[in-house]
Amino acid sequence: MLRVRGGAAAAALVVLVMGAGLSGCKKDALGSEGPQETAAGGGGGPALSAVDSLAVKGRAPKTGYSRERFGTAWADTDANRCDTRDDILKRDLKNVKFSDGKCRVSGGVLEPDPYGGKDVTFVRGRSLVDIDHLVALSDAWQTGAKYWDASKRIALANDPLNLRAVGASANRSKGDGDTATWLPPNKAYRCTYVAAQVAVKKKYGLWVTGAEKAAMKKVLGSCPGQKLPSGGNPTQAPGRFHAK
Repeated sequence: MLRVRGGAAAAALVVLVMGAGLSGCKKDALGSEGPQETAAGGGGGPALSAVDSLAVKGRAPKTGYSRERFGTAWADTDANRCDTRDDILKRDLKNVKFSDGKCRVSGGVLEPDPYGGKDVTFVRGRSLVDIDHLVALSDAWQTGAKYWDASKRIALANDPLNLRAVGASANRSKGDGDTATWLPPNKAYRCTYVAAQVAVKKKYGLWVTGAEKAAMKKVLGSCPGQKLPSGGNPTQAPGRFHAK
């Protein structure tokens, strides 16, 4: 697993604003925004309804999985000259500081960590903030990604829709868990978290297990107005990127 505005107790998410800037790590650069939360709502239709659109199957074997099958970590697939990790840190942290122009993030604050519910200070080189794949790459492998071409796997691994800056302490208990086996300790964030997982699985055509679907419906049943987030990058990475 690789580790993902932190202040995310808001009720819904809105569509990504996609730009095409190529100079610096700008907020409006392609894919740098990802799903954004606002109290006013937004995004697609209800996330609860979208759960029923997901195919239900058992997990495929984990055989053959490795992180390298999803390409080099934090590839600059949106061509904004910042790697994906810095894009997400800049998007999700507050009081951001840079060590290299407006791209390499050296510090900031997660206010609060969406998973743990407390503020976490980020200092580059320390492991207090992770970038989490909301749908873990190993889980994706076992629910369809093992059958994809490398371009689609690379896209998933670097898609802002599937990434969030989170506190390392809460995140590291997740492993490759799905909704049935792991939820954020911060209960106020669970609807947002599960809605994002549904959105990613729907966008990429990943399936869910029966237990996972039931767990998704249980969580989202407590917030039936939760919107399905949208946005992120295309589901195919540019041809210059390769994976094993």
